[in-house]
Amino acid sequence: MGREIRLSKKESRRVYVMERVAGGQLTVRQGAELLGLSERQVKRLKRRVAEAGVAGLVHGNRDRRPVNAIPGVVRDTVLDLASDLMKDASCQHVTELLGQGRGIYISARSIRRILQGAGLRNRHSRRCPRSRRSRDRMPQEGLLVQCDASPYAWLEERGPTGSLHGIIDDATGKVLGLHFRSQEDLMGYLIALRQMVEHHGIPQKLYSDRHSIFFSPVMDKLSIEDELMGRKVNHTHLGRALEELGIAHIPARSPQAKGRVERLWGTLQHRLVVELRLAGITTLHEANAFLPAFMERHNQRFAVPAAVPKSAFSPCPDHLDRIICPKHTRKVSNGSTISYHGRIYHLVTPKGKVASLRPRAQVAVLCHLDGSISALYKGNCYSLEELLQLKPQSQESKAAPTRPRTTASKPKADHPWRRPISSQQQKRSRLDRYFDDNWESHWQSVIQT
Repeated sequence: MGREIRLSKKESRRVYVMERVAGGQLTVRQGAELLGLSERQVKRLKRRVAEAGVAGLVHGNRDRRPVNAIPGVVRDTVLDLASDLMKDASCQHVTELLGQGRGIYISARSIRRILQGAGLRNRHSRRCPRSRRSRDRMPQEGLLVQCDASPYAWLEERGPTGSLHGIIDDATGKVLGLHFRSQEDLMGYLIALRQMVEHHGIPQKLYSDRHSIFFSPVMDKLSIEDELMGRKVNHTHLGRALEELGIAHIPARSPQAKGRVERLWGTLQHRLVVELRLAGITTLHEANAFLPAFMERHNQRFAVPAAVPKSAFSPCPDHLDRIICPKHTRKVSNGSTISYHGRIYHLVTPKGKVASLRPRAQVAVLCHLDGSISALYKGNCYSLEELLQLKPQSQESKAAPTRPRTTASKPKADHPWRRPISSQQQKRSRLDRYFDDNWESHWQSVIQT
């Protein structure tokens, strides 16, 4: 008994026509017109029907495994990774990760077909409609950069939640700096800024939101020099660093205004989380060590060439560690010392000599990104040496004078001393005291009369 053959609608039509051609009810030309084939092809089909019957009209590749079919082992590997380590990754990202780490090269469409065949839904399968950009990219790299921070569970349940600080170029979409911190803070922005300046240079403008890290919320009274320079508020540490680097700072009035960096967070929250998971990273320190290699791969994948090839970045200045760091101003005491965080310091020259400072002069204390501190005085950098002082005796250690305990008893509640004095008694007592003090003069006057 032969194998049951299931014919499609097209093949069923061919069987109906070819049976009538073979039976002489239709000519070869009429059958060719009905099937939309050439007379030569109809003759071939007629010969197949005569040799193999209706099975001769079925395509010869039916039920055959294609030569370029994906092996079952590879399909199982893709399903295991897509449901575990590469969960929530897009099909294109899964394709890149399989090629980089496992040497398996499959197209994104094949990944999508494998997942759909297994009933797995990919959150990135349907692309959201792309809105129009109201502003074109800058024509030259380095004309404008955008910066922001994104708090997110980057390490998922394996580690703590952190904030990723980042800077991206507007013209090319190239990521210029990334750094993890436990929360959005000044040090995260300063480290990302230093990465950009060291590896790429100084941009012309920087676009950011109106966070208090960038702009001071307190409208303090400015000096005459600040008003002449056109300042509206006092600079923050980051604002001062941008001014010393010569970067024009532009505040954004909405997240859509700096959409390039906002779109970056959407990409990194899908791709970086998966790669951190594959690398088995559990701490923010390990994640920061992972970022340089990730940025290089990300820029090779997503960066686009600028309209003008020439870069607008300015070269990195000397003594960058004196600029990109928090600065605190202190006044010099009469003993050529300064006070910082409750400690007394001397300024020491590179030759190891203690510097002589003018009293009440201003010294800038530099808190470097590596945790060390130094001082800047009249354009010269000095190291700080703590002046050892005897600690004052604590209040607890001081012997408190002991008072002799008295044995006198306190008066009772009904004692006459505790009784309230009426107004008449107070008036009488005042008269009695008057006569007691002046009785002698009073009786002399009486005797004379």
